[in-house]
Amino acid sequence: MIHQKITPATSDERGVISDILYKTEIHHAAIIESRRGGLIRGNHYHKATTQHIFITKGSLRYWYQPIDRNQPVKSIVVREYEMVTTPPLEIHALEILEPNQFVVFSQGKRGGKDYESDTFRVPPILTPDMIKA
Repeated sequence: MIHQKITPATSDERGVISDILYKTEIHHAAIIESRRGGLIRGNHYHKATTQHIFITKGSLRYWYQPIDRNQPVKSIVVREYEMVTTPPLEIHALEILEPNQFVVFSQGKRGGKDYESDTFRVPPILTPDMIKA
């Protein structure tokens, strides 16, 4: 997992330009909106796909663990203009903390008819009882 704050690449009197990704081949991009908090997304991994999750509104808690589960489950809160990158073979789950919107950029199969072809469900690393009320 890589977590980074997206900062301006350039600015002038017209405004700011921030590079989200640079020199990165992207095979799919999707906008995901969650209308309320307390939801769980994910609890899966990808064998070959890398995903970059860029938060445009709101926040989420990103939970992750290596596929061999030889390390404890960890989490980090990702906020607006931050991005987290999920490498292949990392189990991940998203705890939706509030209504939010994020863009997922995928390197590998993820869209259209390939949406589930590199997605492997696992026993949850994040369950409803882990979510703080």
